[in-house]
Amino acid sequence: MSPRGRVAAGPQVDGLVVVDKPAGCTSHDVVARARRILGQRRVGHAGTLDPMATGVLLLGAGRGTRLLGHLALTDKVYDATIRLGRTTTTDDAQGEPVRDLPVDVDPGRLAAAMADLTGQIDQVPSSVSAVKVDGVRAYARVRAGEQVRLSARRVTVHRFDLLARRSGDGAPDPAGHDLDVTVACSSGTYVRALARDLGAAVGCGAHLTALRRTVVGPFGLDRAVSLDTFAELGREAVTPLGEAVAAGFPRREVTAEAALDVAHGRRLGPVGRSGTYGVFGPDGTVLALVEETAEAVRSLVVFAPA
Repeated sequence: MSPRGRVAAGPQVDGLVVVDKPAGCTSHDVVARARRILGQRRVGHAGTLDPMATGVLLLGAGRGTRLLGHLALTDKVYDATIRLGRTTTTDDAQGEPVRDLPVDVDPGRLAAAMADLTGQIDQVPSSVSAVKVDGVRAYARVRAGEQVRLSARRVTVHRFDLLARRSGDGAPDPAGHDLDVTVACSSGTYVRALARDLGAAVGCGAHLTALRRTVVGPFGLDRAVSLDTFAELGREAVTPLGEAVAAGFPRREVTAEAALDVAHGRRLGPVGRSGTYGVFGPDGTVLALVEETAEAVRSLVVFAPA
């Protein structure tokens, strides 16, 4: 490592790294360490994880950073623990307690409340979320002493499944306070807010005590490396750009002539496959990420020439 943690410049590597983020560090902390490991400044992440959260964090390196905005919009899956009976200032265990209430929630009522929070819902993000208010993150405004009121946004909860209900000592208990759940949801869904709203629905309040992201789009924990393993592997941990695009999006192969058109910013003709997909040349090189509609093919990211 260079003096004072500065990044030692090296040849740029392009692609994605799937990191299993540990608890206790921010997503930005992971990016800073990745920059030192890879020896380059151009590293970013998709989909912020709070310090208490663990699990899949996608890092883009070099030209791979241009994929992050598109991957951040994909669906995500979380394993979480929700504690009934207490609300907090942040809707999770890192906040200060606000109110404690007795828990008297039978399984049927709990199941009905979880069902009501499944599907398309209007969710108000937590005030300490990363949502921007007039260009400033909501959590930054809260830390500065401001009162923040965020508007509801439409999100989709594909699954909100109860895996187990436990007592404080971890034993199975149909009347316990701790709920182990799995949440599959659209981008922009806050599991902390889901815990808060579930507690409100059953009348005893609730907050999130643990959160682990297991999937972002096509990338799961089976492809993730720990930060220590990342440090050992270095650039070998980076999934090359072409493989990353092929893993994240459908693939369209084009001729050498069409590849030249893409490289020079000219549009491809539609082939009747709507949506976003990667375009690859005859030699297997990834050329672009495009979006096709009935009328045209629009380039979202052009990778060629390097």
